[in-house]
Amino acid sequence: MLQRIFFFFILSFFLFSCGETQPKEKDATEKFAENANDQDFQDKHETPAQLDFSPKGINLEIPTLDGKMANAYLLTAKEESKNYLFVIHEWWGLNDHIKKEAERLRDALPNTTVMALDLYDGKVATDPKQAGEFMNAVSTERATTIIEGAMASVGKDAKVATIGWCFGGGWSLKTSIMLGKQGAGCVIYYGMPVENAKDLVPLKADVLGIFAEKDGWITPEVVNKFDALTKATGKNFTFKQFEANHAFANPSSPRYEEAAAQEANAMALDFLKKRL
Repeated sequence: MLQRIFFFFILSFFLFSCGETQPKEKDATEKFAENANDQDFQDKHETPAQLDFSPKGINLEIPTLDGKMANAYLLTAKEESKNYLFVIHEWWGLNDHIKKEAERLRDALPNTTVMALDLYDGKVATDPKQAGEFMNAVSTERATTIIEGAMASVGKDAKVATIGWCFGGGWSLKTSIMLGKQGAGCVIYYGMPVENAKDLVPLKADVLGIFAEKDGWITPEVVNKFDALTKATGKNFTFKQFEANHAFANPSSPRYEEAAAQEANAMALDFLKKRL
């Protein structure tokens, strides 16, 4: 009898142990988000200046598979086409600066509908501490669901490019990976790239990276490692590292470098025009 009880105890323990889920390893984007708690990271992201902004687009709600709604800022193409550009915000959220960037991009790409996605579900930060809380609280599952909702809204015949800055730069790459054959091109402004070859397998889009040599997080070593990874996996990746600091292309930032930003923006536009 005791032997039988002992046997069932061991069996139950074995089944329970097998049924336990192992903690999921954090990907590069999630690891980058952890910097939000770092005081130095917060200090390097000064509160953005107020911009003079009069919206030209519309605020859009997109249904997502989890039964919720996602938010986006939409600017329709001036010419009929199936070209789309997904714009993904910095750690501040979908603020006026990102909406203004979306408008600049649509004006330069008249054959493309521009959709700025909100991965913060309506939250917009006004100071670094708040931005850190928002970025660190992003659920990969929810962000992925938002992007999937945007993909469903444009349809399977759409050709979609992506662009993002900082937090959004990493998600620009992840979005283009999700798009697979629908991906037309991916622009990363000083965002954290993926680290594993298996994550790049679905990627079909060419990738342009815009980075800063003085960046303390997306360092030249990070960029060079990703360059080697893309070469090893047969992906098309071109990049330039500017003599500037993180967030140098943001005109609402005190660390804005106008000459570098204009050159970087011209590179990004040329890249997108050739693919949309």
